[in-house]
Amino acid sequence: MMKLISAIIKPFKLDDVKESLSKIGIQGMTVSEVKGFGRQKGQAELYRGAEYIIDFLPKIKIEIAVPEDLLEEVIDCICKVSKTGKIGDGKILVTPLEKVIRIRTAESDLDAL
Repeated sequence: MMKLISAIIKPFKLDDVKESLSKIGIQGMTVSEVKGFGRQKGQAELYRGAEYIIDFLPKIKIEIAVPEDLLEEVIDCICKVSKTGKIGDGKILVTPLEKVIRIRTAESDLDAL
């Protein structure tokens, strides 16, 4: 079995997470700049004396395909490194992967990871 881990984290934590994951053997990931909000409901900003609300805050989305036996180790690593203890630290979502194919070699599933 394979899993897809999608982690939404604060942008300034990306380098720390990447470095920590490489230490446990994670060789690849996909990173996207995203915007969103959760319980923190955005934030108020002051610009030239006028207050306005920023609904969607910048975040980083990391996607990593892993074999099931590495799942908990990767989750623990992301949680430990990206946690600030403040609202807006993010979320980790785990979904099953039915099939993975490496385009260059046509390897599939665990061989493609």
